[in-house]
Amino acid sequence: MRRRDFLGVIGAAAAAWPPTARAQQPAVPVIGFLFTQSTGAYPKIIAAFRQGLSDDGFTEGDNVAVEYRGAENQYDRLPALAADLVSQKPAVIVAAGGSEAALAAKKLAAKMPIVFIAADGDPVQNGLVASFNHPGGNITGVIPMINALGPKRLELLHEMLPAAKVIAFLSNPIHAGAEDQAKKMEEAGHTLGVQILNLSAGTVGEVDAAFAELIRQHAEGLVLAGDIFLIGRREQIVALAERNSVPAIYPSSVFAAAGGLMSYDPDVLASYRQAGNYVARILKGETPADLPVVRSTKFQFAINTKTAKALGLTIPSGLLAIADEVIE
Repeated sequence: MRRRDFLGVIGAAAAAWPPTARAQQPAVPVIGFLFTQSTGAYPKIIAAFRQGLSDDGFTEGDNVAVEYRGAENQYDRLPALAADLVSQKPAVIVAAGGSEAALAAKKLAAKMPIVFIAADGDPVQNGLVASFNHPGGNITGVIPMINALGPKRLELLHEMLPAAKVIAFLSNPIHAGAEDQAKKMEEAGHTLGVQILNLSAGTVGEVDAAFAELIRQHAEGLVLAGDIFLIGRREQIVALAERNSVPAIYPSSVFAAAGGLMSYDPDVLASYRQAGNYVARILKGETPADLPVVRSTKFQFAINTKTAKALGLTIPSGLLAIADEVIE
């Protein structure tokens, strides 16, 4: 066989080989993203998570893929969604929106790395990690501390309403930490000389019913828990507060922007960027056991002066002085 013919045969054979035989391309790592709500409803936090990945060299659709699953606030769907993600053998699972997502992922992914973003509950008490500084297992994460700020919100509302004797606290009973939140609010109320009316709502209809009970019990103000469902119902809640002339303080600045009186919240976007950073570090070889659980350190206070005027309230100069944002 002539050399030219021999090379032609070799070239044809190489072309017929499957791609995996010609070159073993490294597989793109997959991240499973389990969310208690719909990921499409919160584009800013998803963008912040992607930014955290990008800051450490991972770009979705380029050198990493992300599989999203949202429970649409139906927590009983979390185990099935977690099982679906685990079956795809992702490199890392992100459990976001509440400790329920993290607990569902942990139950099914005993060895897979998990990074949680949980606004509520104590991850040590919940059994997610051994300690904040040394998680010890396959899980670490970020706590925005949304719900831990309930007593602080009560304090700010009390400064706005110093004569108030009864203030309502509305939380979602589905959350594992709801009872603990209510207890801490009662303790804070006792310190301030305020009676706390504990209300709960986990559905649209229950939100309406909670406001009806608030009015019936003559509560003079409202503190809203930092629950992902309640945050998602901000338009309904702000409208009810306006309709019933209820001064309220909320767990997210989106409420103040939507017409709510006041809000006090952590930088949630920073928490999701941090989670993205942790995922990137795990993809590079670090382990969750060596990554401390991070808690929020930056908080923001907003006041809507237009709403205060509509409610007939005079904003104390002390509150205006500490406000990070004044909405007029």
